[in-house]
Amino acid sequence: MNLSTPLQRSLGLFLLILLLILCMCLSVLMGYTNTGIHTVINAVSHFNGSNEQIVVRTVRIPRALIATAIGSSLAISGLLLQALTKNPLASPDIIGFNAGASFFIVIGLMLFSINSLQGFTWLAFLGAAFSGIIVYLLASAGRDGLTPMKLTLAGAAIAAMFASLTQGLLVLDEQALEQMLFWLAGSVQGRDLSLLQAVLPYLVGATAVSLFLGGKLNTLAMGEEVALGLGQRTGTVKLITAVVTILLAGGAVAVAGPIGFVGLIIPQLARFVIGNDYRWLIPYSGVLGAVLLLLADIGARYVIMPEEVPVGIMTAILGTPFFIYIARRKGEVL
Repeated sequence: MNLSTPLQRSLGLFLLILLLILCMCLSVLMGYTNTGIHTVINAVSHFNGSNEQIVVRTVRIPRALIATAIGSSLAISGLLLQALTKNPLASPDIIGFNAGASFFIVIGLMLFSINSLQGFTWLAFLGAAFSGIIVYLLASAGRDGLTPMKLTLAGAAIAAMFASLTQGLLVLDEQALEQMLFWLAGSVQGRDLSLLQAVLPYLVGATAVSLFLGGKLNTLAMGEEVALGLGQRTGTVKLITAVVTILLAGGAVAVAGPIGFVGLIIPQLARFVIGNDYRWLIPYSGVLGAVLLLLADIGARYVIMPEEVPVGIMTAILGTPFFIYIARRKGEVL
C-alpha cells in the first residue's frame, strides 16, 4: 500500500484524523466504570457530581488527551531519529533517550528532592540530551566513524546502563521506589492533566518545528554531499532536528514515563503507507502514534480487569516482535 498522489495522502490523513477522534471517544467511554455517551456529554455540559461524571472529567478525558499527546510525540521523535541517524532501528527508547531522562528524574527526586512538574520536565530534557550526546560520541569513535550498527549498539549499552543505575538507586530508597515504580513502567493511568500542561508548550512547539523540517529532511536523505551542493546547511538542520527530538522524547518521559517501541513501530508503518516523503511522514506519524497509544491504553484496561496493565507493557508486547522483524529484514544494520 502506497498513497502516492497529494490527493490520496490528504484524504488518508483526513481519515486518520477521524480515526484518532474515534479512538479518543472510545478512550473516554471504555473502562471498568460503565459510562455512556450521554454521561460523557453531561459530564462536560451539565456536571452534577455523580461518580460516573467525576470519572469522566478527572480520569478519562485527561487520560485520552495525555495518551494522544504522548503517542504523537514519541512517534515523531522516533521518525526524526531515524532520519537523523539513517537507522531504521533508532527510537527514543532504543537509543537511550528514555532511560537517560528517567535516570535524571530519579536523581533529581532522590538527591535533590525535586518534586515540581517544571523540575521533572527540565530533568527529562537534560537526561535525554545527555544520553544522546554520550551515544553519539561512543558511536562516532573509531576509524569507521558513525555507522548504524555502532549507533544501535551504543544506544542499547547506554540505555541498559541508565536503566541499571536507576533500579540500583531505587533499591536503596524504598519510599522513592514506591513513588517511581509504576511511573517507570510507562503509563498514562492516574496522570493529572497538570503534568501535560507543564510540557505542552514544548511538545506543541517541537511538533510545529518538525512539520517545517520535512522538506529539509528530504534533501538530507539524498546524501550529505548532495544536500551541501543544493545549499543546505546540513549542520544546522541536524542540530535543530536533534533538539526537536530531545524535546519530544524528554517531554513524553516527564509525563508518562519511558514508554517504548512507539517511536520504532509507527515510522515504519507510515513509510509503508506513503513512502519516504518526510513532508507527509511527520504528520502521518504523529496521528498514527496517538492512535496506537490510545488503542494500547484501552487494551491495558481489560487484560487483567479490574486491575490495569501499564501501557508501556502493552507497547512492549506489540513492539518486541516488530523489532525482531525489522532487525531481520534490515540485516545490514545489525
